[in-house]
Amino acid sequence: MIGDGAMGTLCANMLAENGMQVRLWSAFPDAAEEMRRLGENRRFLPGVPLAKGVEITSRDDQAFEHAQLAVSAVPTQYIRGVWQRLCAHVPPNLGICSVAKGIEVATLLRPTQVLADVLGGDRPLAALSGPSIAPEIARHLPATVAAASEHEEFARQVQEIITRPYFRVYTNSDVIGVEVAGATKNVIAIAAGILDGLGAGDNAKAALLTRGLVEISRLGVAMGAKPQTFAGLAGMGDLVTTCFSPIGRNRSFGEAVGKGQKVEDALSATNSVVEGVATTSGVVELARRHQVEMPITQGVYDVLFNNMSPSQAINELMARPLKSEE
Repeated sequence: MIGDGAMGTLCANMLAENGMQVRLWSAFPDAAEEMRRLGENRRFLPGVPLAKGVEITSRDDQAFEHAQLAVSAVPTQYIRGVWQRLCAHVPPNLGICSVAKGIEVATLLRPTQVLADVLGGDRPLAALSGPSIAPEIARHLPATVAAASEHEEFARQVQEIITRPYFRVYTNSDVIGVEVAGATKNVIAIAAGILDGLGAGDNAKAALLTRGLVEISRLGVAMGAKPQTFAGLAGMGDLVTTCFSPIGRNRSFGEAVGKGQKVEDALSATNSVVEGVATTSGVVELARRHQVEMPITQGVYDVLFNNMSPSQAINELMARPLKSEE
C-alpha cells in the first residue's frame, strides 16, 4: 500500500481483514512512527484501529518486499514524484491498482497513465473508483465500487482480494471512463458545496448534478470513454455521494468558499488534499483540447482562479442562451 491517507489506510485494513499481509508505506517517517505507536492513522482516519497484519514502513527499500500487488493511494498531483522516488524498488511486471481521483495538471494524464509513464513496461494497471467515503466504509457501512482495467484478469484479481461483506466490487473494462468520472466529479462537488454555502436550495443542486453529469459524460466520451460508464458507480454513483456527503472534502471546501472564505483560507483549513482544485484547471484544459463545452466547470475555474464571486458565476450560468435539453 503506497500512501498513508484515509483511503490508503482503509484499503490496507480491508486487505488485511481478507487475510493478506499488508505493508503500508508512508513518505513521512514521523507519520509512520506515529501510526506504529498509536495503532491507528490519527491524522487521516482517527478512531479506526489498524488491522492485524498491517505493517508500517517509511523505508523505500522495504516498500515492495515480497509484494504480489501494489495499491497506489497517493493524491494525483504527487503520484509522479512518489513513484519516481520508489521506481528502483518496484518489481518488474508488478500489478498496480490506483485509487486516486484526479488529472495531473502538468501533463493532463490520468493516474494510471502517470504510473505507466513513470514505470514503463506492460504491467497490469487498474483504477478502483466509485462512491467510497472512507470514514463510512471504516465503520463497515455498505459501499459498492468498480475496479477498471484493460487486463480483465487483473480487474478480477483486484475484485476478489478487496471485496468485503460490506464492500462490493464490480469489474469494468473502461479505464478512461472510470478515471475521468472520478476526477471530474470532484469539480462538480466543489460547485455543489458553493451552492450549499450560498443557501441556493435543493432545486439548484439537483440541476447542478444533472447538468454536471452531462458535462462529465461529454468530456469522457470525447476522450474515448463508454457513455454507459457515467451512469454507473464511478459516474453518477460517485457524483451523488461526493456532492451530498457532509464530510466530503471537495464539497466542504466549496461550501467554505460559498460562505465567503478565500480559496487559500479554505484550503489551509484541512489537512487533506482537495483534489478538485488542481483538477479543475486540468479539466478546463482538457475541455479546450477536445472542444467540449463545460460551462459549470468553467464557472468553478473562474471562482477558484479568476476571483469571480460565486453569485456572479451562478448568474452567468443562468443567463446562458436558452436551448433544448436533448
